[in-house]
Amino acid sequence: MTDDRQRRILKVFRKYSYSLGPDVSKMLEDMLDEHQIEDEEVESAMEAIALEYSKQEDVDMKVDPVVLARVYESMKDSDQRADVEKELLDPESHLFFINAFEMPLWHWSQESGTFTNHRASDGCVLRNEHFAPSTLPSRDRERLVTLKSTKQLLGRAGERFLLLGMLAHNKEGKLCIEDSDGSVELDFSQLDEPGDGLFTEGCFALVEGEYTEEATLQIIAIGQPPCEPRETSRSIYGHIDFLGKGSTSLLEDSKFAVRIQEELPDLHFFFLSDVWLDHPQTLPGLQKMFDNCIENSFLPKIIVLCGNFTRQSISHGNSRDVQTYQENFDALADLIASYPLITRSTHFVFVPGPLDVTVNGTLPRHHLLSSLTSRLQSKIPKVHFATNPCRIKFFDQEIVIFREDTMSRMLRNVVGVKPNVASEHLKRYLVQTILDQAHLSPLTINIQPTLADYDHSLRLYPLPTALVLADKYDRYKITYTGCHVFNPGRFIGNSFVFSTYKPAEANSEECVLDMDLED
Repeated sequence: MTDDRQRRILKVFRKYSYSLGPDVSKMLEDMLDEHQIEDEEVESAMEAIALEYSKQEDVDMKVDPVVLARVYESMKDSDQRADVEKELLDPESHLFFINAFEMPLWHWSQESGTFTNHRASDGCVLRNEHFAPSTLPSRDRERLVTLKSTKQLLGRAGERFLLLGMLAHNKEGKLCIEDSDGSVELDFSQLDEPGDGLFTEGCFALVEGEYTEEATLQIIAIGQPPCEPRETSRSIYGHIDFLGKGSTSLLEDSKFAVRIQEELPDLHFFFLSDVWLDHPQTLPGLQKMFDNCIENSFLPKIIVLCGNFTRQSISHGNSRDVQTYQENFDALADLIASYPLITRSTHFVFVPGPLDVTVNGTLPRHHLLSSLTSRLQSKIPKVHFATNPCRIKFFDQEIVIFREDTMSRMLRNVVGVKPNVASEHLKRYLVQTILDQAHLSPLTINIQPTLADYDHSLRLYPLPTALVLADKYDRYKITYTGCHVFNPGRFIGNSFVFSTYKPAEANSEECVLDMDLED
């Protein structure tokens, strides 16, 4: 075997933090030879084997030849069964709805370079090409940017530094940047315009500036941390089961993506937001949407209904308001049940909004109270009462759904220099900020309270395939760093709007349902 093939084998297993003895290396070489694997396919083959090996319960960091042999035989049996009978994709068996309180908790470990029991915030930043040095001599090394910590500023007035940290106010009310070593006050007097994005208290930022005699950092540039594409993260951490529904390799993901395009080209998901059940036009609007589905034989696989499900918040202790709220859900249940073709094939997902009745008002929010949705549960066989946020796993795709008035909350809490841009740019800035921060709510807990034990359910790492930012703000759709982000708009008034998502294209379309006057 050539040195190049050996290097490729070692590269894959080292990524999973495994070491190989001579006997194991020989076994892997024999496997490649047995199946006549070409050089360019070595890494893909090893990726599949390493992933399956990592799923075994009795593995050590040094690959055990007995366990490896068992894994290999199991994979051969699986391939043989697949060759005998290749069935069409079954969407139901690859469709999962994940609530925030079900997601596994993973922490990043700087020491081991993988997800274990410790945190670090700069893992993907240091992998970015602007920060990670090449192992080969290159002129590019001269342009490499080096991150510093706040403790390295002391005694070095007049020098320029680049820091990564969290924006926060100190006890004196001054805006600072904090890292694990301390903090430094920021001086924005010389900054004309920040980089793209919305900079809020609680978000992470890259700041470049000159350290002054007054122990402040005079900012000359500020930007968001670089965003890492989903494919990059998955290629490194494909063995990590972030959603708790089974992990797949990048190779498996790519195969699923191709088959979805070929076998499920017309499968759609519907997304609706602000479905005000106490508005007199909402149920007629839903009825017309269902009628159109039946008339055109266009039955969506999933219909996601996001709150608020009421125009006004329910007064505390007002039993009449609660009764009306429940009656509105009962009326919706009767409407949906009157379309048996839809109820037999379509999953209905209910995501609560800020005004809806749930157990808690912090993020993540629990699902709607079961006592208020009993008729929906009894009449709709495929109904799911989700948390906010929640996720849908469909084959290789991950779709995150978040119902919050994110735009207004972010704009109210911008710090430093506020952007002076048009609405279209604001939409792009919001999307960029959320994805660059890799978090649905990059704000301090005094601005947006969150449950500390479940903050990981708000994370966006690896980047999802699609992100639904259901918001009362204007609707939009933007694809950034390969992640498709859209706001379906508000399903209210005489012109109802919603979005359809097509997994075969990982893209959404904006839909308008015009109500005739006689309706």
